[in-house]
Amino acid sequence: MEKISLKITDMNKHISQLQEMKGNYDQKQKAKIAKAAKEFESLFTAMLLQSMTKTTNGLFSEEGYGNDTFDIIFEQEMASYISQGKSLGIAEALYKKITGEDMDPAFKIKLKSSEKIDIKVNDNEIPKVQPSNESLNRLKKYDALIEEASKEFGIDKNIIKSIILAESAANHRAVSPAKAKGLMQLMDTTAAEMGVRNIFDPKENIYGGTKYLAKMLRQYNGDLKLALAAYNAGPQNVEKYKGIPPFEETQNYITKVMSYLNHFSESES
Repeated sequence: MEKISLKITDMNKHISQLQEMKGNYDQKQKAKIAKAAKEFESLFTAMLLQSMTKTTNGLFSEEGYGNDTFDIIFEQEMASYISQGKSLGIAEALYKKITGEDMDPAFKIKLKSSEKIDIKVNDNEIPKVQPSNESLNRLKKYDALIEEASKEFGIDKNIIKSIILAESAANHRAVSPAKAKGLMQLMDTTAAEMGVRNIFDPKENIYGGTKYLAKMLRQYNGDLKLALAAYNAGPQNVEKYKGIPPFEETQNYITKVMSYLNHFSESES
């Protein structure tokens, strides 16, 4: 079959010209629409990659046994990776054109079924990650403050250390794109709620972050993973999804904190 040559000038322009088909869809139908939109984006991305590499006779060139097959496999896998990860926005645009709604984050992460996403972190699958020497050296400066906060709020000091490493790599001046600040990356509203006046002061930041984590642990009956999910994504999202939210950032965050915790536990044993 002859390959289709793709020529795209403005994809958004073509999507905007589609006839709107807004209707009342139930959750199962929306899941199917989202899945179809993502599959279309994956197909489009594969065609785009083929078009981009046409002038170089493929990613692996024409020479070499089996290179044409490797090209096809690589393009398909890359297209799937792109569409399932950092989306081009095509699937979301199509979904909104059809349903009149923004795509639910749950559909962006997992599209194989419309069933409730129930994510469980298996401790046996969490690696023991060695933090960088630089971050560990920075962290040592706050050992006394972490020890005090641990005793004050009844939280294992290694949990506090693991969160600090995951949040800021022990940089007390860190500021995230979302404007979270300091060692434990507190938002201004959370800092104010926890009584923190100088968010960049290491002692206040550690106390405020540990106090907030203790609050989340009490709220979720000591379930560390749920408390971490709430710390990262907000308790409203934990309540909304009745568990760990289906956000890749939050899932990676929990794994990162738990892996650092495993590292500290291993170091002390």
